[in-house]
Amino acid sequence: MAELDPTALGVRAERMINTLGSISAEPNRLVRLFLSPEHRGAADLISKWMADAGLAVSEDALGTVRGHWAGGGKKRLLIGSHIDTVVDAGMFDGPFGVIAGILAAGHFGEVNKKLPFGIDVLAFADEEGARYPVTLHSSLACAGAFTPTSLDISDAEGVTLRDAITRFGKNPADIPAAAYSPGEAAAYVEVHIEQGPVLEHRNQPLGVVSAIAGQTHLNVALLGEAGHAGTVPMLLRRDAVAGAAEVILLAERLARETRGEVVATVGHINIPAAASNVIAGNAAVIIDIRSGSDTARLQFVERFKAETRAVADKRHLGLLITTTRDVAMTPCDAALQEGFAKAVMAVGGRPLRLASGAGHDGTAMAKLCPIGMLFVRCRGGISHNPAEYASPADMGLAIAALIKFIEGFKA
Repeated sequence: MAELDPTALGVRAERMINTLGSISAEPNRLVRLFLSPEHRGAADLISKWMADAGLAVSEDALGTVRGHWAGGGKKRLLIGSHIDTVVDAGMFDGPFGVIAGILAAGHFGEVNKKLPFGIDVLAFADEEGARYPVTLHSSLACAGAFTPTSLDISDAEGVTLRDAITRFGKNPADIPAAAYSPGEAAAYVEVHIEQGPVLEHRNQPLGVVSAIAGQTHLNVALLGEAGHAGTVPMLLRRDAVAGAAEVILLAERLARETRGEVVATVGHINIPAAASNVIAGNAAVIIDIRSGSDTARLQFVERFKAETRAVADKRHLGLLITTTRDVAMTPCDAALQEGFAKAVMAVGGRPLRLASGAGHDGTAMAKLCPIGMLFVRCRGGISHNPAEYASPADMGLAIAALIKFIEGFKA
């Protein structure tokens, strides 16, 4: 068999990432949302690349592009990631995993090697949740866990998921056909940039993921009383924004007190009818809580809720806390971790084990089969940002390690 050339693989991956990154809804920043015209353009490009790599291409009712490399037996190794983005995104989060899968599967065609199992490369498009408040529809459909009631959720423009699927040229009634059978899927694996600084800090290009952190999203709505900014004395105010500010700092303080077990973030604040000369009568914040320990996460949630109620009582504010997302920690399969560790060593790396604080399609695919993940170093640990970057050298090593993993995989 021909020797692997990580340098050449990395150069090819970078070229493909730059090309895919040009497909955007806006000219000066990367925006590619689920079931949008840009999703269509990206899916068409991915389909072409899969066909060029010798894969048989299909697309399901939620726009997941699938490239199949035939092997012996009925089992398939699923390799995937997503091609949707956040607003003002980087180019590597998601697309690199799809491209790595295409190049790895294509390698076996180039060297004319038959495998005792098939490979499916999956390009999902609803991992980021930038369009709809519920996410992972495309991977949940593949896992046979799509919830039909999700068809009635709406985006910011009032377009239901059902209507978006139809506008995309698909039929919602065909969603059940997207599901793999448990006997068909041997495992699901994903290559992804780390989105954090650990690998760079440890001077390692690759890492083996041990688990995907659990997540809880809480919508905290505070009801006060609107009033004139110049006439209501400070001690008589029921200021919803001041209450929201205290809640935000409470989340930060409680998370710091866990000494790394839990992280909590507020990235969204809503102030209806906001004006600079009006005391806000309403404010709402979304608290994103994550941990590799479900016990620690749930304990944090209960303490946060209790102390938030105390803040609202002290400030004479109405309070409504709604859980909008609650996802358990997803462990990566021990055998797949070991397979990736051996593959990392085979390409000259040291297989660090680390948890993923970010969510991934693997959370959904774990409902179908064992999952594994390989992390790639990214500069500065930056992600969800145009400055997101992984070097061709590191990407080439990741693709080479994925190929080594496939060679050693037992279906």
